[in-house]
Amino acid sequence: MNVVATARSPQGTSGTGGVKGNNRRGGPGRTGGLFRSVGRALHFPVTGTARGIRKATHAHGAGESGLGKLIELHGVNGAGDVMITIALASTVFFAVPTDEARGRVALYLAITMAPFTLLAPVIGPLLDRLPHGRRAAMAGAMLARALLALVLSGAVINGSIEMYPAALGVLVASKAYGVVRSAVVPRLLPPRFSLVKANSRVTLGGLLATGVAAPIGAGLQALGPRWPLYGAFVIFVAGTFLSFSLPHKVDSAKGEDTALLAADEAHLHGPHRKPVKRPGLRTVGIAVTHALGVNAAIRCLAGFLIFFLAFLLREHPLTGQSAAVSLGMVAVAAGVGNALGTAVGAWLKARAPELIIVTVVAVELAVAVTAALFFSAFLVACLAAVAGFAQALAKLSLDALIQRDVPELVRTSAFARSETLLQMSWVLGGAIGIALPLNGTLGMTVAAVVLAAGWLTTVRGLLTSARQGGRPRPRVA
Repeated sequence: MNVVATARSPQGTSGTGGVKGNNRRGGPGRTGGLFRSVGRALHFPVTGTARGIRKATHAHGAGESGLGKLIELHGVNGAGDVMITIALASTVFFAVPTDEARGRVALYLAITMAPFTLLAPVIGPLLDRLPHGRRAAMAGAMLARALLALVLSGAVINGSIEMYPAALGVLVASKAYGVVRSAVVPRLLPPRFSLVKANSRVTLGGLLATGVAAPIGAGLQALGPRWPLYGAFVIFVAGTFLSFSLPHKVDSAKGEDTALLAADEAHLHGPHRKPVKRPGLRTVGIAVTHALGVNAAIRCLAGFLIFFLAFLLREHPLTGQSAAVSLGMVAVAAGVGNALGTAVGAWLKARAPELIIVTVVAVELAVAVTAALFFSAFLVACLAAVAGFAQALAKLSLDALIQRDVPELVRTSAFARSETLLQMSWVLGGAIGIALPLNGTLGMTVAAVVLAAGWLTTVRGLLTSARQGGRPRPRVA
């Protein structure tokens, strides 16, 4: 007992044996603490970045409503899409001589874009019939692109015909995801959040992810044309699982209906004098339809600039730069303008969206006319930046008008149909860009004409709507 008591006494623990015991325990303890410190230091760039992203995407109630997870999912979508774009762009634009490349891109548009244009109007109504499977639809779109990226990884090596149907599948899956995302956003609005602000945050998340993934994709491209597609496969697989992390209310269809391109007796305008049984996209009067028209002109211009400048800058690159660097600089200018427009849209919220559209498109038209009169590399870069800014801000303003004027019963369906029209406009612009001769002045003149046609035919209606004001619609519980 005395021995035991002595061993347990404070003196015993502070004796020689106690010191040795502490040393035996302290040595491994310090080593373990060192390993833990090193492990935390190595993990911090990853965990710290992840916590920072989560904090930003979940701010202002977005975490509680589920909007934050949608922002992260859209970032994954943007990162995967840019990987595929890098792989296809390098194959289509820079792997063959210019004349042959234009022919191959024209074939690409004919085989992929034309069927896609026919399929696009079907996607929206089809997804309208799946209101209880939106998470599964987004996951399916992600998984389809993951598998198609593997198919493309083999096709880009030898340029086989498999590349075209696979690219068509990627476009269709991407469109399906975009339509469902537009339908999901209203279900995830945090308190006191406008739809335009929510859309701007989702879009900005996608742009930031695209900006991060683009240099990674370029680095993978340096290893070989397959590697960006392998990266896209991994990203889209992650997106497949992330889709199911969205709240269950995403699959709710409570209070929704289908939007048709028709008018009802409460909102007759133009040639639509006869009422129809169901409300539709034109039931709101002139604001949404004119805003959609001018946005279609902007999107047509965007498609035109992408394809026209891709070939023009290859033959006539910016002073002192290679073709790839020249196109990259213009793309960065457009991306910066788009991100800035998205940020400004979030700040402006829904203030006078008609006036915002009229103003930004007028500025873009002025820059396009200037570029046509005094063509130069600097003005081309300026037009790309202003076009990106105007496209983002005009689209957010269109969203605000749909939020304000379209009854919530048909709002999500209206988003689906507007997105379809904008995509078809982009296809048309791309076709014009391929068909034109590689003359900078001629190209900028065509760009100005396209934009002027959209602006002049809609400005009066938008200003009239701005003077009359819009009636906000009550929310559906």
